Amino acid sequence: MAEPIAADNSSGDAIARALREEILAGRLSAGERLVEGTIAKRYGVSRIPVREALARLQSEGFVTIVRHRGATVSESLLHDGHELLQVRRGLEVFAAQLAADNRGGTVAKQLAVIAEDISGGASSDGPSFHELIAIAAGNGHLRDMLANLNQRVHWGLGHDPETSVTDHRAVAIAVLNGAAAQAGYLMDEHLRRDERFFTDEFGD
Repeated sequence: MAEPIAADNSSGDAIARALREEILAGRLSAGERLVEGTIAKRYGVSRIPVREALARLQSEGFVTIVRHRGATVSESLLHDGHELLQVRRGLEVFAAQLAADNRGGTVAKQLAVIAEDISGGASSDGPSFHELIAIAAGNGHLRDMLANLNQRVHWGLGHDPETSVTDHRAVAIAVLNGAAAQAGYLMDEHLRRDERFFTDEFGD
């Protein structure tokens, strides 16, 4: 039986995190039904955060919700994750190339901080490095698409922080120098690390 969620941590996000961990650990199997009332009882919460959690997990690809049938654990999570990471890489490479064409655009100063390795990355209370690249690309639709994709695959991302800082710095320098081909190549190499991590960690 799952441990109850602490009263001060009973939000939809907390329930989503707990269910996500159960799915990734294999304690909830592909195709298994997820009944709101049962989950609420298991975690000691009301149905409201459970409903919020299932909606979030659906947006991330963990859960399939069918009207009048309810929610089930996705049967294609890992396959979809691989495909989404490939799509993400293509869009991120394109964003890096556009950002280089714009030489950093409206966020050139923030990218310069990363390029100069002053802080090792974007400010913790501001946009992330990848958000800065999307902004620098100057294409609102592309930015929205990347935000959606990153939300759906964030759980499967992870690589060495020091390597990420080095990669981010190299991409930022290429962007600020207007080297579109180089920026795209470096972004491609950087994101392939995420895909390798995903395969090693979750590959079937």
